[in-house]
This record gives sequence, structure tokens and C-alpha cells, in this order.
Amino acid sequence: MNLDHIPHHPGVYLMRDRTGKILYIGKAKDLRRRVSSYFRRDLGHPRLVVLLSAVRRIDYIPARSEREALLFERRLIHDIQPVYNVEWRDDKTYPSVKLTKEDYPRLVLTRKIEKDGGTYFGPFPEASSVKKLLRALRRRKILPLRPCRFDFREADIVSPGGLEKSRPRLYRKVKSCLYLHTGECPAPCVGKVSRSAYGKMAGDARLFFSGKNLPLASKWRREMERLSRKLDYEGAADLRDRLKAVRQIEETVRIEPADIGSVESRTKPTRALGLLREALGLPSVPRRIEGFDISNIQGSEPVASLVSFEWGLPDRSAYRKFRIKSVAGQDDFAMMAEAVGRRYGRLCREKGEIPDLVLVDGGKGQLSAALRSLRDVDFRSAGLRAPSLASLAKRDEEVFIPGREEPIRLGKDSPALHVLQRVRDEAHRFAVTYHRLRRKKSLLGPEDRS
Repeated sequence: MNLDHIPHHPGVYLMRDRTGKILYIGKAKDLRRRVSSYFRRDLGHPRLVVLLSAVRRIDYIPARSEREALLFERRLIHDIQPVYNVEWRDDKTYPSVKLTKEDYPRLVLTRKIEKDGGTYFGPFPEASSVKKLLRALRRRKILPLRPCRFDFREADIVSPGGLEKSRPRLYRKVKSCLYLHTGECPAPCVGKVSRSAYGKMAGDARLFFSGKNLPLASKWRREMERLSRKLDYEGAADLRDRLKAVRQIEETVRIEPADIGSVESRTKPTRALGLLREALGLPSVPRRIEGFDISNIQGSEPVASLVSFEWGLPDRSAYRKFRIKSVAGQDDFAMMAEAVGRRYGRLCREKGEIPDLVLVDGGKGQLSAALRSLRDVDFRSAGLRAPSLASLAKRDEEVFIPGREEPIRLGKDSPALHVLQRVRDEAHRFAVTYHRLRRKKSLLGPEDRS
């Protein structure tokens, strides 16, 4: 099975039969690597042999992180109930951190979510890094909540004689507690900290696991770099694992609808991107596409637009507008060259994200102008790779790419062509809107311009 359409990216994969029915859903930190593993190994298990013999297509839904993929996978399996997930009882749970609801709360790692009044954070993809983080937070007294499982209340502590009189059997256990004697615990059980003071520490823990932990992460990062310079790789590795857990906590996760309709609407664009990669001979699936267009009337108030699409959908936060500065008169080719050169020259200087594909509105002339500008940008010195380039001509919807004399003609109903048309049309709309604004300001006169 050809898996070139699947990217090296976090997400959820969906195995389908010949009718398009979803047979199995899984998640991966690297989709291509995970899906490929099914076809590289000795299948062994008979049920896996049966599953793969029925699979005719594998779709994917990208995610921003492994944790987001994990949560989406769980929701999809719960709502869609694919036959092989259900038959294999693929209901694995992932660890969460729980702040218990007690007079003196604890932080515990759990795989079970209960309606017990506790506050749950997560889930997280890896238990080991979160365990190390909890241990470090306690030992370094950053969040020194009690690690014991002793069951006691404030009334037991503040009563005359304290725990020794109110709960003598528990008191004998407490006196032999290792955490008490090593100082790893604030010891509310023997009255060393008041409930109100302890409650503030529990509040700090709630903030920390809600993602408000930037100062600590910065401190650990500096310490990790210092230990690496001293060749203390073991200490640096420990801090690296803690930072990994902190990053998981900081991640903002989108909870998307998980019904069949939403799944189909999200796999359709990624399927089209796979077809586009194949049609244009791109080295990888074009996750990010940036489109350019020029707008002017006989050279007056010339502007250029840049639109950005991620996974086939508009990413309006990455849209940009350009006032053409170096071109006099009507020269769309030179204007396109200026806009492309300015965009990627700046991205190289700032070490920004380079798109997988740049699409310019027009034919061979616009393509050649954009190509000259891209060749003038020193991507290699910046440690970046140059993007692929294509142009889309309006007249016959022909696609031109560098190094090929004849245009690529995609069918009018081709999903790959529809992706390019959406990018081209959005770039045109954005350019025309900006040009109208510039002309309006020009007509109002200098004193009325903002």
C-alpha cells in the first residue's frame, strides 16, 4: 500500500475498507512511521492479519501535538465504535494527574477518572516523564504536597493532643514515615503546617498543572544547558524529561466534534493534499501552502497579498499584505518578484517557518519572476529548505512548475485542483480588498490618511 500521502506529523489515522467504512482508529506522534510499521513487521497476530487484509485506504487527521491526537483518538473511538477497536477492547487509558479533594490534598498519577470531587489534569501520552516531574516538584519543594496515602482530617490534627490522641494507630504509622524524617513532606499530619498554608500550596499546584509554569520551565532549561556544558549528561537528561512533561502540561488542546460527518469533512482536505503531492511531484505532503496575488489599476497603488493554508484550510493569522515599493508603472512580474523576495528574505532572517508550497497567481511569467526571487534568497545559510513553487493560470486553470515546459492539466473535478483554486481565489480576494482600501485612502487625500 502506498503511504506517501501520510506525513511525518502527529495525528489520528483511520483504516477503511473498500466501502469507506472505518475499521480501526489509532493515534501517533509520527503518522507515517506508525502506519508504515504495520506493513514492515511480521504481523503475527491473526486478528491483525484479518484487519490489514480488509484495509483499502488509510486517511488521517492532523493534530498539533501527540496529546491532542491522543484525546481526539479517544473521542473518535468512543463516538464511532470502529469494529476492530471494539473487538480488541482497545480502550487503553492514559495517565492523568489528580489533585485530591481532601483537607490536605495530594498529587497522584492515575489512569481512572472518577466523580470524587478531585481535580484532574491531562491525560498525558507518557507516564514516565510525568512521574519524574511529580517526584522533582516534591523533592525540590516546588510543590511540596504530601505524598503519603494516610487518611486524616483537620479535626484530627487540631484536637487536644493532636493525631497522637485522636488517631493513635495512625500516629504510630506517621512516626515511622520516611517522608517525615527526610523532610520531603510538609508534615501536616503532625501540625507542622496549617491547613490554610497548605491550601495555598495546593492552589499553586492547581495553577502549575493548568499551564502557568513558565518561570520554572525557564529555570530548568538554563540549568539543563549548564549541566550539558559541564558534560553532566545524566543530570541534563533528568531536566530534559521534566521539561518534556511541562511542555505536555502547557499544550493547548482543541476538542473537536467526533461524529462521522466531522470526520469526513476533516479527512477530505488531507486526502486532496495527498493527490496534490502526487500531481505536482512534491517531496512531501504540502501541509502549509502560501499563495500570492497582485492587485493594481495601471500601476496605481500596487499591492500584493499573501494567504496561508494549513492542511488545506485558511490560516488567517498568517495572512500578510505588501505595498509594492520598488516597481514603477505596470509590471506585474516585477511586483510578484518583490513580494516573494521580501516574504522569504524576512523569514530566513527571522528563522521563520517556510511553507511546503508557494503558489502564485498567473502563468509562466509570474512563475519565472517568483523563481528568480526564491533563488536570490539564501535558504541554506539560514538552515532552511527552499519551498516548492507552482503557478495557476486563470484562463484554462493550468498549473506550471519550474523545470517543466508543458503545463499540468488537472481534471475540473480534481480535489488537487480545488485546493489550488481555493488558495488562488483567496489570495485574489485579499489583494483586491487591500487595493480598494489603498485607493480609497489615496482619493481622500494625505490629510485623511491613517
